[in-house]
Amino acid sequence: MDTKDLRYTTYVQILKEELVPAMGCTEPIALGYGAAKAREVLGSLPDKVEVHVSYNIIKNVKSVVVPNTDGLKGIEAAVAAGIVAGDASKHLEVISVVSNDKKSEIKDFVNHVPITVKAIDGELTFDIVIVLFQGNEYVKLRIAQYHTNIILIEKNGETLFNLEASCDPGSVNSFEKTLEVGLTDKSLLNLNDIIEFADSLQVNDIKGILDPQINYNMAIAEEGLKNDYGANIGSTWLASYGNDVRNRAIAKAAAGSDARMSGCELPVIINSGSGNQGITVSVPVIEYANDLEVTRDKLYRALALANLVSIHEKTGIGRLSAYCGAVSAGCAAACGIAYLFGGGFEEIAHTLVNSVVITSGMICDGAKPSCAGKIATSIMAGLLGHDMFKNGEQQFRSGEGIINRDVEETIRNVGRLGKEGMRETDREIVKIMIGE
Repeated sequence: MDTKDLRYTTYVQILKEELVPAMGCTEPIALGYGAAKAREVLGSLPDKVEVHVSYNIIKNVKSVVVPNTDGLKGIEAAVAAGIVAGDASKHLEVISVVSNDKKSEIKDFVNHVPITVKAIDGELTFDIVIVLFQGNEYVKLRIAQYHTNIILIEKNGETLFNLEASCDPGSVNSFEKTLEVGLTDKSLLNLNDIIEFADSLQVNDIKGILDPQINYNMAIAEEGLKNDYGANIGSTWLASYGNDVRNRAIAKAAAGSDARMSGCELPVIINSGSGNQGITVSVPVIEYANDLEVTRDKLYRALALANLVSIHEKTGIGRLSAYCGAVSAGCAAACGIAYLFGGGFEEIAHTLVNSVVITSGMICDGAKPSCAGKIATSIMAGLLGHDMFKNGEQQFRSGEGIINRDVEETIRNVGRLGKEGMRETDREIVKIMIGE
């Protein structure tokens, strides 16, 4: 693939957009970012706050610790952290630097300023509206579709910014696509071209994107193994199953999630809007690359492939769904590992299809410590999918369940399952979580 080819330049740009740093679970951090930006526009601390969020935001914020808040959880804590201590210019690292005095102020704000939270039962799975009041003044801000995508800012009745106005109100698909303006179209993604891209990659084009992923995500994985976080899935895995490369790959990825879901104040490089997915898709590939002693060049190519495969899988599903994102990332990590072993299209395609059908249907019931267990399960399924093909080209076949006649059709089937088929499942999960 020539470096001037549209596919090549598009794939590099997708990696630049999707592999960005975040400190803390990205849904609470999106709330913190929106709140920090709204406070900036208001010009002072508010005396009242209203927060309207889609069900998926409720699901992914309810049970996860917000970093730099001394252990606070929930929507109110995330919004308060952004208002009191956030720096909106840092985007998904909005509360990465918080003094001890500010941590005390965040707690005081939560305890003394009214924060009302209401659900938005709409078509968008990612929807946040924050309204800050100070006396007779107010600021209303809306984020939709992805974590830093502000589509509306209104102050005291004056519209300062409005992306909604360019949407067709009668078409949900038009609305969703319009709200993703600023992101590269992912319709060019397909497995064959992703592999060709990895093979022809000029490493300098992506080195600056992938070096932080290697450094950040491995650092939080090691932190998760060293200290007591969540349910300690990573350290439990190593203690129970051994210390070979397969178990280290699974355990380290799980340990990164252990730490991240429990408020660890280390950044990660995300994938498809998710830090857990960023950890899952990268850490196993890095661990296998170290064990195999491949060149740094080979590691970059394998990581580029794994990240793009995960993004390709998630494009049809959407950023938030009842379909656990670790499934896509675990399968994609196995594809990267297959590439490290010298696999081409056939081996990688069969790895992907074999593994994705084993764990498709695993539910996402929010960000929390059990995500680490789902990550371990998904990576294990990915590695099994790879081993199946190595062991005499064993495979699941077209017509069995959701498998179709080629890898791209199977990926589309998974997208349909995750986005449309599990829509009602998503609502029921949230109702269970909030006690309805």
